[in-house]
Amino acid sequence: MINKLMEKIKKTTAPIVVGLDPMLSFVPQHLLKQSYDAYGETLEGAADAIWQFNKGIIDSVCDLIPAVKPQIALYEQLGIEGLKAFQKTVDYCHEKDLVVIGDVKRGDIGSTSAAYATAHLGKVTVGSRQYTAFNEDFATVNPYFGIDGVQPFLDVCKEENKGLFILVKTSNPSGGEFQDRLIDGRPLYEHVGEKVAEWGNQHMGEDYSYIGAVVGATYPQAGKIMRKVMPKTLILVPGYGAQGGTGADLVHYFNEDGLGAIVNSSRGIIAAYKQEQYARFSPVNYADASRQAVLDMIADINGALQAAK
Repeated sequence: MINKLMEKIKKTTAPIVVGLDPMLSFVPQHLLKQSYDAYGETLEGAADAIWQFNKGIIDSVCDLIPAVKPQIALYEQLGIEGLKAFQKTVDYCHEKDLVVIGDVKRGDIGSTSAAYATAHLGKVTVGSRQYTAFNEDFATVNPYFGIDGVQPFLDVCKEENKGLFILVKTSNPSGGEFQDRLIDGRPLYEHVGEKVAEWGNQHMGEDYSYIGAVVGATYPQAGKIMRKVMPKTLILVPGYGAQGGTGADLVHYFNEDGLGAIVNSSRGIIAAYKQEQYARFSPVNYADASRQAVLDMIADINGALQAAK
């Protein structure tokens, strides 16, 4: 799957991923009305509105991007109906030939970790048959149980040719309370990055490992350091746009070949129609605003990479 993702990044010249992290406050009123008219102001109605909202954005941007990243918590808050919307979203993205990064941030040990890995990346055995459940292509994983928590995911990834993005240096302001703590003179996140590179050596694609890392756009110096620590690791970069990251901040996350990183934007794209910059798009045309936001993001990042050469 890492080979497919890298091929799609090259084909689209868009090293970006759209975070499908929908809130009901993002959904235009005409979609909410349609869903509430059909299902009432219920969890089912809310989940249907989320699904219709997602579908409009996916249809509008799928030809421009290599991948999407739905954040499961935004769906879980609507219970079973929300998880159905999550599943519909994953399946529809696959129909559009998009790579799906399940932003699930799982972290546990033993049979629990194995069950998480099976649910999101593997196959579950039911009697004489096997089924895929959520069936994402990548999943995000919290590494702070050490190899006990990561190994079950590594095992499933090898079986299914799927991948991981492991949290190394997150984009949130308080992440440094732990991640920046010095151990043997270096911050903890560097030690975690070294482990990610080590784990990744066990599961290599053509040019990059199936085991990627999450390094936030809000800490460019960390990105520069981690690019050297993890030369064959694809870096997933959250924090672009709404959290303050810009294309110019991100050049050091990439290798000299212009590859090696994929940058996420969530509400900056899916709620673009609410931003002053895209005010010319009405709520009815929210998906067109999202498409323009994707085009602007591609131009910003590629422009910064060209300028850095």
